Amino acid sequence: MSNSSLQGLSLALPLTSFGNVLMFLFSVSLAFSIIFLNMSVCVSILLNRAMRSENRFMYMLSTCFSDICSGVSYYYAGVLDVKDDIDSPTGTYYVVPTFLGLSYMAILAAQADRYHAVVSPFQYSRRMTRNRTVVVICGYWLYAFLIVTANNLVPLGVARQITGIGTFVSNIFTVIIMIGLNIKLFIIARFQLEKEPPSVERDTKRSSVYLILVVAMFFLATWLPLFCHVVVCNLSGSECFTFKNEGTDPVRILPRVNAALTPILYICGCSPLRATLLTKVWRPCCRRR
Repeated sequence: MSNSSLQGLSLALPLTSFGNVLMFLFSVSLAFSIIFLNMSVCVSILLNRAMRSENRFMYMLSTCFSDICSGVSYYYAGVLDVKDDIDSPTGTYYVVPTFLGLSYMAILAAQADRYHAVVSPFQYSRRMTRNRTVVVICGYWLYAFLIVTANNLVPLGVARQITGIGTFVSNIFTVIIMIGLNIKLFIIARFQLEKEPPSVERDTKRSSVYLILVVAMFFLATWLPLFCHVVVCNLSGSECFTFKNEGTDPVRILPRVNAALTPILYICGCSPLRATLLTKVWRPCCRRR
C-alpha cells in the first residue's frame, strides 16, 4: 500500500445513483455497527469481574477485539475502492483478512472449550485455568501474525503458494471440525444435560453451549459462501470471477455482517452480559447525554 495508491483512492462506488448512495451508507453503517456493538461487549466484560474470571468470556473478548479491528479496517477496505489481494497496490499486507481469520479461530476455540467443559468438567476445571486460556488466545493471535510476517518477507510467488495451499487446506479441515463440534455440542445440550438434576450450574452450562452453537451456526452461514468460493477456485485451477473491490463483493461482505451479528447474539443469549451492558455501559452513557 504505497502513498501513490492512497492518493488515488476513490469510493468503492461513485455516488452517481441512488443505489450507489445506499451501498455507501450501508458500508459506513456496517463499519460503525461492528465497532459500536463489539466495543459495548468488550467494555461490559472488562467492567464485570465475575465475567472476566470465566474462560468463555475471554473468548468472547478475543472475538470482539478482532471484530473491532475488522470494523475499523472496513472504513478503508469496504468504503473505498480497495482490492485486498496479494499483489494489489491498495492491499493491506494480509492484515485486514487476518483480523477476520482471528474471529474464526476464536469461535472455533470457544467451541472446543465448551465441549471440553461439558464432557470433562473435572479435568477442565483443573487444566483450563484463566491464565492458560489467555495463553491459548495469545497463541493463536501470535500464530496469525507470524503467518502475516512470513507472507510479507518471502517473494510474491511463494506467498501466493503459501496463501493458496494454506487457505485451501485450513478451510476444509476447520469447517469440518466446526460442523462436527456443533453436532456433538447439540447432542450434549439436547440429551446429556437434560438428564442432570435441575441446578444453576446445569442451566449455565446449557445456556453457554446453546449460545456458542447459535454463534457458530450464524458464523458458518455467513462464511461458507466465501469458503466454497475459495475451495472451488483452488480446485478448478482457473481464475474465478472477482468483483471490482471488497465493498461490492457479497461473499466478502457477509463475514463483516457476521462481525456485527456475533455481539448481538452474545447480548441476547447471555443474561449476565446483557445486564452489565444495560446497567453499566449504555444506561450511564444515556444519562450523561
